[in-house]
Amino acid sequence: MKKLIYIALLACLSLSFSGCYTHKAIGFLQDSTKCHPLPQYDSVAYEPYRIHVNDELIYRLVTMDETFGKTISSGNQSANTQYANSYRVYSDGTIDLPFLEPVHVEGLTVEEAQEAIRDAFREIIPDADVKVALYNKYFSVVGDIHSGRYYIYKEKLNIFQALAMTGDLMNSGDRKHVRIIRPRDGGEEPEVLEFDIRTNTIIDSKYYYVYPNDVIYVARTKDSFYKVPTYTGFLGLITSSMSLLISVLTYVGQLY
Repeated sequence: MKKLIYIALLACLSLSFSGCYTHKAIGFLQDSTKCHPLPQYDSVAYEPYRIHVNDELIYRLVTMDETFGKTISSGNQSANTQYANSYRVYSDGTIDLPFLEPVHVEGLTVEEAQEAIRDAFREIIPDADVKVALYNKYFSVVGDIHSGRYYIYKEKLNIFQALAMTGDLMNSGDRKHVRIIRPRDGGEEPEVLEFDIRTNTIIDSKYYYVYPNDVIYVARTKDSFYKVPTYTGFLGLITSSMSLLISVLTYVGQLY
């Protein structure tokens, strides 16, 4: 009888070390050690987003020519008014703007597209100034995370800020194999970036920044079924299981 209880206690103790999520398993910005090796990623220079087919651009034309401005905007207030319009990038990489020939913007940064559109307008409006922004500044998340579509509120949005917007990863999310599915220029197959988000070398690596149209995918770990979110919950489970086991063994011992 005592031997069975001793074995049961040892089994529960061993489970307590394997049934919970540890810092090594789910913690961010960890150092790589001999006992706990993590991938080491190189730092790379930040590359600004480049416009893709089907992106939506919004531009704001500023001119003292009130007549021309009203013609574009179907009427507005006084001179020097700003006129905003949005346009989709077609499959040939161009956008159609009023009174202009199609302007090619695919593969350009937003700043480069702004210059190209401004130069095109200045051929007919000498004082034209143009401000251009990307309208569809969104990324998506799917998998073992709070899935959804989120707005990129600033340039250089990093992966941790993006995850914070979603409410962070679930403990059962596979941090070793986080994936970002990223569109490529020219209609090529999307690029799939896979990385371990736990390592501190993620900062300034090619995996660090989130771009418009990115899809972040987090799979569920295979052993998550056997784990509980916290030690408190796990200890409660162990305590109740042990109480039941001891009661059963006591009852069986009384029978014999």
